[in-house]
Amino acid sequence: MAEVREETRPLPEGAWRRGEGLEFDRAAFFTDAVFAIALTLLVLEIGVPELAKGQEDNVSSLLAALRDRLPKIVSFVIAFVLIGRYWIAGHLFAAQLRAVDGRYLWLLLTYLGGIAFLPFPTALVGEYEGNPISVVAFAVVLAAVSGMGTVMFAYARRAGLLRTVLPDSVYRWGLFGSASPVIVFLGTIPLPFVSPTATLVCWLVAAPLTGILVSRYAPGSVFEYFVGGDGRGHDGG
Repeated sequence: MAEVREETRPLPEGAWRRGEGLEFDRAAFFTDAVFAIALTLLVLEIGVPELAKGQEDNVSSLLAALRDRLPKIVSFVIAFVLIGRYWIAGHLFAAQLRAVDGRYLWLLLTYLGGIAFLPFPTALVGEYEGNPISVVAFAVVLAAVSGMGTVMFAYARRAGLLRTVLPDSVYRWGLFGSASPVIVFLGTIPLPFVSPTATLVCWLVAAPLTGILVSRYAPGSVFEYFVGGDGRGHDGG
């Protein structure tokens, strides 16, 4: 079993420790609020279909209107799954922090700006699902959000904001896992010009597969650092 060492380096000037005052918790609450709003805006983009006057009780008319909404529903599902994965990853990452500082908060705001912006490319794909540019725009935004997550992780480690001292092997694995969505989204940018629909399906399939592959190549001691030596995980408070 690996020896997990607590981080003891001095914190950056002006940093806010976990459990000391409200500043640390405010960052977590604000993050959850942005995610909740982004997820809510996704479903609002679908809208309720409007039927012609006198067709309100016509089954065929409603089914046809729902079929017209299908691209928006599909784009909603994809965006919901991906944003949900970002939220889970962010939640697990926040549990590893012992403090936050001003620079980290600016990185976090940039990251959340990408999350808040995601309903727009989602709506673009729903409205113009056959246009490759809409899917490319979606891929670029998703890659940017994933990239900011990687930057936040790297900065937190460099600034001593994490609870534990990560060995280089564990840190490299964490960087690879964080950056793998960037590789997927940027690597599939040419695909929409062949088939936009196939690209969206590819993302849905790639999401769990990349997680499985990253876990498979995890260093043997990684869960001692990201889960905790007793297997119960760190206290999220």
